Amino acid sequence: MLHYETHNLGPQHEWVVFLHGLGGNSNIWYKQIKEFKKHFNLLFIDLRDHGGSANYEPELLTYTPEILAKDVVKVMDCLSIEKAHFAGISLGSVVLHAMHIYAPSRIKSMILGGAIIRLTSVAKVILRTGNLLKSVVPYMWLYKTFARILMPKAHHKKSRDVFILEAKKIRQKGFIKWYRFAAKVCEIYPRIDCEKHEIPKMYIMGDQDYMFLGPVEEDTIKDKSARLHIIEQCGHVCNIEKHKEFNQIAIQFIKEQVKVEQELLATSKLVSIA
Repeated sequence: MLHYETHNLGPQHEWVVFLHGLGGNSNIWYKQIKEFKKHFNLLFIDLRDHGGSANYEPELLTYTPEILAKDVVKVMDCLSIEKAHFAGISLGSVVLHAMHIYAPSRIKSMILGGAIIRLTSVAKVILRTGNLLKSVVPYMWLYKTFARILMPKAHHKKSRDVFILEAKKIRQKGFIKWYRFAAKVCEIYPRIDCEKHEIPKMYIMGDQDYMFLGPVEEDTIKDKSARLHIIEQCGHVCNIEKHKEFNQIAIQFIKEQVKVEQELLATSKLVSIA
C-alpha cells in the first residue's frame, strides 16, 4: 500500500486527508501540520513513485483516475476511515476529482489548492514540448523548467525550491508515468456529476496562478457546491507561499461542514424520536 503518516487526536475528531502535487510528497504540507492537528486527525499520503511510495507497484506502466482513487481508498480502509475531509494541491486536486468520480461516498468535503481543472493553450504547448524531451533529457531539468514557468516571481521562490528539493526523490520512470497522466487531466473534471454527488468544495487559488486560475473561475461556476477563494499576491503553491491565509480559509471551511453535518444528524434524531 501507499506510504502514509498520521497525526491522531482520537476517534471523536474528524479526519483530513492530504494529497500532494507532482514531484512533491507529504513534506510539502509542513506549513499545515501545526494548525490542522489542533482540530483534526491528519492523514498524509505519498502518491505512487513519490516519497515513501517510490517502490509501490513499479511494474504498472499507466495510471488512470480509477487506479489513483483506489490507492487512496485502500489506505483509508486500512485505517478504518469511512469518510474524511480532503486537501489536495496541484496534481493532488486532480486525484481528488478522480475520487469524486470513483469514490464520492468517502468524501465529506474537499479543499483544492492550486487546482488543475483544464489546460490552457499555453499549458498544452508546454506539455507537448516536454513530451518531446522527456525521454532524452534528465527529468529534473524538465521539472525545474516547469517550476520556473509555473512560479516565475521572486516571492514564489520558497514554494519553487521546496518542490524542486522533493522532486529529486522521484525517479525518471516514475516522473514519465505521471507526466503521461498529467496530459489527460482535462478529461477528468468534465466527468464529475456534481448534481448526483453534491460534495462541498473550497477552491483556493493564488491570483498569480495564471496557468490554472482562469479555468477554475470559469468551470466551477456551474457547481453549486463549490466556492472559490483567491489569495492576492500568490502563485500556484498557495499552501506554502501564503500558508496562514490558506490554513485559515481551509480550517474554517472544514469546521463549517462539520457543523452542518452535526446539525443534520441532530435534526434526523429528533424526527426519528417524534
